[in-house]
Amino acid sequence: MYKGKVVIITGGSSGLGKALAQRFLAQHAAVALVARDGKKLAQVKTDLAGYLRAGQKLETFSCDVSDISACEQTLQEIAHQLGAPHILINSAGIIKEGYFDTLALSDFRQVMEINYFGVINFIRATLPYFNRQGGGRIVNIASLAGKFGSFGYAAYCGSKFALVGLTETLRLELTPRNIAVQLVCPGEFDTPMTQQLSTSRTDENRIISQTIPVLSLKQVTDEVFAGIAKGQYMTIPGRISRVLEWVNRVFPGLMRRTLDAKVKKIYAGPSL
Repeated sequence: MYKGKVVIITGGSSGLGKALAQRFLAQHAAVALVARDGKKLAQVKTDLAGYLRAGQKLETFSCDVSDISACEQTLQEIAHQLGAPHILINSAGIIKEGYFDTLALSDFRQVMEINYFGVINFIRATLPYFNRQGGGRIVNIASLAGKFGSFGYAAYCGSKFALVGLTETLRLELTPRNIAVQLVCPGEFDTPMTQQLSTSRTDENRIISQTIPVLSLKQVTDEVFAGIAKGQYMTIPGRISRVLEWVNRVFPGLMRRTLDAKVKKIYAGPSL
């Protein structure tokens, strides 16, 4: 299905980006991994080398997705080394967790620059190639935090809500150009980013966010890869996550009351 296709994955040095790269390599695609940390990229390339077959390519590119000029230059390098892209997966992202009034304004700006503008930058750099070849596919990795709010995620939810809205609009605009647009909204799952978050997150954030069981990276990768292959617009890994997203969409008041009750219980403290 993907033989001869060029797949770009931002945030490809770890977590879901790396796991998806493994799946696409196993399906004979050529893969370009993009991330900021050159050392991590070098290690990923070594880790994934065993999945390469004769003539198959895996290349890595160090790039700050918040820099539009760097994104454009990276696309030129990808096209030169691997060929014009067919699929773009925007998986690069960061989390800043904390109370709204203690997060610095620079935290909000940094999260938006990576999680939202980083996606815009890479899509804008990729679109000319899709337009010339008459089509392509864009997969934006958002989050359930882009569907409803969560305590401590003012910066993160803001960026992911923006990404969900952007993706909805791109689907309308780009479908007539034969460019498919897909959205992925996972809940919390086991990645280096969430492992690092667990060392400093607020108790309220941990209790609220983990209302939904933390999924394994394998399960999320399985469902995301299947959703991309099926061409479905939105993929929400995990049955409980899908149910809660439906409840929030159909009965938003119920979801708000449920979350309010959880917060109230936290602040009430243990009963005597």
